[in-house]
Amino acid sequence: MTRPRLASSLALALALLAGCKQAPSKLDSVVASAKMPRGGGGGGGGTAGTSTTTAQVGPGSAAAGPVEDLDSKDILNRKDTSPEVQVKHVLLGWKDLSAAYRGHMDPRAAGRSNADAAKLAREVYERAQKEDFDKLVADLSEDPGSKSGEPYTVATDTQFVPEFKQLALRLMLNEVGIVKTNYGYHVIKRVPPPPPDPLESADILARPGEAGPVNVQHVLIGWKGAPAARTATRTKAEADKLATEILAKARAGEDMAALMKQYSEDPGSKDTGKPYEVAADTQFVEPFKKLALRLKVGEAGLVKTPFGWHVIKRAAPPPPDTLESADVLAREPVTQMAKVKHILLSYADTKGEDPRGQKRTRAELEKLVADTVAKLKGGAKIEPLMAELSEDPGSAKTGNSYDATPDAGLVEPFKKLSLRLKPGEVGVVKTDFGFHIIQRVDGTPGDKAPAEKPAVPKPAPPAGSAAPK
Repeated sequence: MTRPRLASSLALALALLAGCKQAPSKLDSVVASAKMPRGGGGGGGGTAGTSTTTAQVGPGSAAAGPVEDLDSKDILNRKDTSPEVQVKHVLLGWKDLSAAYRGHMDPRAAGRSNADAAKLAREVYERAQKEDFDKLVADLSEDPGSKSGEPYTVATDTQFVPEFKQLALRLMLNEVGIVKTNYGYHVIKRVPPPPPDPLESADILARPGEAGPVNVQHVLIGWKGAPAARTATRTKAEADKLATEILAKARAGEDMAALMKQYSEDPGSKDTGKPYEVAADTQFVEPFKKLALRLKVGEAGLVKTPFGWHVIKRAAPPPPDTLESADVLAREPVTQMAKVKHILLSYADTKGEDPRGQKRTRAELEKLVADTVAKLKGGAKIEPLMAELSEDPGSAKTGNSYDATPDAGLVEPFKKLSLRLKPGEVGVVKTDFGFHIIQRVDGTPGDKAPAEKPAVPKPAPPAGSAAPK
């Protein structure tokens, strides 16, 4: 389905303007021909090679000249990885990568060749063995988000460019390595976890977490200097005071939707008061997710992320819509992988993009859903109905199916219903996109080919900063 047009999202939120957490991208392969100095133990770096290949170095860029490969291959080849690490990095780009930056390239990179960038990356790597890494980041890094001095939390399920994440999760504490992505060379150092901010809800964060999903509302309060709070003007002290006051109001039982409207800087939920659904595999920044999954229903807490302070309160799960298949949703999952096809239908209150849905009343929607479900249960083929009715441009005309698995990139309600359907069974579930009439098609007589890779996006989670343009 099409992705909601929201200004920003915590789903891809570690505030690397250069895109260290963008959707996966693969550089063309390079051939190693030289070595960087080998580091040992916890304080050194890895072996890094140098390439002399011509590669496409960024989305939309023309083929450039020789690109040196400085990747720390001895680290990247390690089998052991950490589940979660904190890292800092110096990003160094060069002019041939300008297309990847979409107009936001650092002027220093814009005037630099790959050879210049490779030379500088080697120097930074060497200096990182003995100098203050924070100073190197402040002086040289071209990632604005890195200059706050706060480390980035990288976990196995966080959405970073794969090459960045692969190196970060293999570094030992205080070790330094280099990796190249579509945005340049990253000289990365693994650092100890920072101590928690005294205002954070340490008692709640110390609890075991749930798998979820849970529903939470939040108020976002940024401050000038927070890595991803690009428009905030208040000081950290002012943000501390305001967040503490809002937390007290939330704990005293004041209406969260009203507090969100008055104070929150998250454009994705500020005006709606809408809860976000958070599960262990949801792509949120880790501190937000950790607190959300440890709160009890009705409880509020405070946590800090690169966007600022989040006053988070857990809400009771909403009752199912009368159109939803409550009996199916109440089951335990019956499979770990279901191939499903669906018909997406909306109505005026959904505020979707399809003109048919924009004109449809709730009563008309209810009749259409009931009629369509009856046809499917009566043996009608879903593909013609998809082509006629569905508002999902990704599958309506093609009849494509989606693979639903516990960790698939699907909106949670869609995934929840899909994994509870029996072969051939039909059900209805509501998401931010509208109502989905879903039929499980694997294990049925018409099941022939493997399903398409999941393409239904998650609804945009809490936001605090505009995504890179």
